[in-house]
Amino acid sequence: MKQLLQNIQTGETSIVESPAPKVGKNSVLISSNISLVSIGTEKMVIDFAKASYIEKAMQKPDKVKMVIDKVKSDGILSTVDAVRSKLQEPIPLGYSNVGIVKEIGANVNDFSVGDRVISNGYHSNIVRVPENLCAKIPDNVDDESAAFVVLGSIGLQGVRLAKPSIGEYFVVTGVGLVGLLVVQILIANGCKVLAIDFDERKLKLAKRFGADICNPSAGQDPVESGLAFSNGRGVDGAIITAATTSNDPVSQAAKMSRKRGRIILVGVTGLNLDRADFYEKELSFQVSCSYGPGRYDPEYEQKGNDYPIGFVRWTEKRNFEAILDMLSNKKVDFKSLITHRIKLEDAPQMYKDLGEKELRLGTLINYENKESIEQKIRLKDEITNEFSKKNDIPCIGFIGAGGYASKVLIPSLKKTKTRLHTLASSGGLNASIVGRKNSFENASSNTDDIFNNKDIDTIFIATRHDTHAELVLKAIESQKNIFVEKPLAITKKEHESITDALKENNNSKLHLMVGFNRRFSPHIKKMKNLIKNINEPKSFIMTMNAGFKDNSDWTQDRAIGGGRIIGEACHYIDLMRFLAGSPIVEFSARSIGKSPRDGITEDKSSITLAFEDGSFGTIFYLANGANSFPKERIEVFSGGKILQLDNFRNLKGYGWHNFKKMRLFRQDKGNAECVKQFINGIISGSSAIPLEEILEVSNVTLDISEMLRNQN
Repeated sequence: MKQLLQNIQTGETSIVESPAPKVGKNSVLISSNISLVSIGTEKMVIDFAKASYIEKAMQKPDKVKMVIDKVKSDGILSTVDAVRSKLQEPIPLGYSNVGIVKEIGANVNDFSVGDRVISNGYHSNIVRVPENLCAKIPDNVDDESAAFVVLGSIGLQGVRLAKPSIGEYFVVTGVGLVGLLVVQILIANGCKVLAIDFDERKLKLAKRFGADICNPSAGQDPVESGLAFSNGRGVDGAIITAATTSNDPVSQAAKMSRKRGRIILVGVTGLNLDRADFYEKELSFQVSCSYGPGRYDPEYEQKGNDYPIGFVRWTEKRNFEAILDMLSNKKVDFKSLITHRIKLEDAPQMYKDLGEKELRLGTLINYENKESIEQKIRLKDEITNEFSKKNDIPCIGFIGAGGYASKVLIPSLKKTKTRLHTLASSGGLNASIVGRKNSFENASSNTDDIFNNKDIDTIFIATRHDTHAELVLKAIESQKNIFVEKPLAITKKEHESITDALKENNNSKLHLMVGFNRRFSPHIKKMKNLIKNINEPKSFIMTMNAGFKDNSDWTQDRAIGGGRIIGEACHYIDLMRFLAGSPIVEFSARSIGKSPRDGITEDKSSITLAFEDGSFGTIFYLANGANSFPKERIEVFSGGKILQLDNFRNLKGYGWHNFKKMRLFRQDKGNAECVKQFINGIISGSSAIPLEEILEVSNVTLDISEMLRNQN
């Protein structure tokens, strides 16, 4: 399939070929007919992409603070790497799509193959969309009109928040595409409308729909026009759909409103409000969120859990359906807003021309060439990797192309002696982008292309935590070496299944590795080398300033992420086990009392481990600290000596005759070395981490997590 992308670093808009996404639970796969370009929103993205680094920073001051905090804790080199990596991530464009359902996922009941639907899908031949972000198109509504439904729903949600009634006077400030849709919706509600804009061409359209108009560029004063329009009483409501940094639209709306009028912000404006404008009239001001209730809620969008209609009458999907009903009943006219029709291959040039003075409202992208749903594509016609033709080196199939995989694991893997055969991701797009960048031979959205390929002997798993155990079991069954990014499993049942499967394959030579990278850090290696000759028990204090994540984050979901102890604190349990060099014989854990901030207690815990040789240590895993404080500190006490490691950059020794300090310019948590040792272990026949230690740490981590959960 082909998809339109925006490069945030360079400003380039391009079309990328990638495998079609694999339909997932609660989602549908759609073959696109038409998609609508949202000129206002997409131009903002493109303008940001074309801006300089300084201009980008000025537009995102909150991100600048995060960067400054990261420099303080991780160092400038690590921060520069992180910022560059983030800016290199391309952004898919588009969110208003019309097409035909080709496949339906599990739990989808409202759609069938062959249905004609609207969705918030990207500008792409094939899109995968959650069922609650789709709606069926009535037979008497054509594709071109239906393409405006998602944008219409953005306007409709603003109108709903304004609560208009028949005969009220409303102002719409900014009559671009969304503004013109709002004008029509208000008029269909029996309201009188004044449209304000600097573009006379747009105002003529608003007037054709039945609105009065005001053009400030022609010398007309918006406040005076609003008061005159409302017969001197003040308007009942104002809906702002403009995109500007100016504070004027909100200030003007307040000054022309009647007492207790309503102001709704659908667009983007400056928000330096004058209290006096709102105080004397007791005005209400509200920002509208996209298509309506359910937006950005993973329970609604990703898991398909609808809100009860008796409590939430209008969700985003019901707003889609309401706009479709208005189209079906001829209450609104969207086709008159179409100014351009283009083919997908012409889209990059169209985005270059967005700054021209030509009136551009409804621009439709047509997908004329219907492509088959191919879930695997060839990325390289010719193999150039010097290792690819050798039979004695690992041949890699990589599952997952998210942030950690693309920024850390795959670049580390690329430095080793391996053949990078196939990269798979369920969405397909990331596999194509990351695969091309890192010289993979193939990209796929189907993991069977990896498990069933006889050339591939080693599998990397870097997917969501709830998929790890299933993929590990499948890899064991396929007799392939396995590197799984932590955790190995998120339930005891999964852990037992993996243990049993390994026992059944006891005679095989497959290697299993979990990504416990910290034990491979140069600082940790130095610590291990220093303490190995101290023949007495050791004491450990390990502190992780984990950072706050609210209960909507996927890592906090026990069914998906397993919780943060299983997902991240396992690193320290493994690290302490490694430094102690002795089996864990006892453990205890305690979490903080009920947190008023989010109710989550598990990620604010202390964990104590006791080892067979008499060593012990405590892990403080804390999510209630400040981001500006360094994330990690590790201390070892033994034999009258102390080692202290700060954030994997600076190691200090106290009481040592032959060691004072070890400092690195760049933070190194051992990620690259972890991958390197796994590959070397396959080639040499040795294991980078003994299998019994992996299973021991994973099992103890699961027990500790359960212990903490049972306390509350």
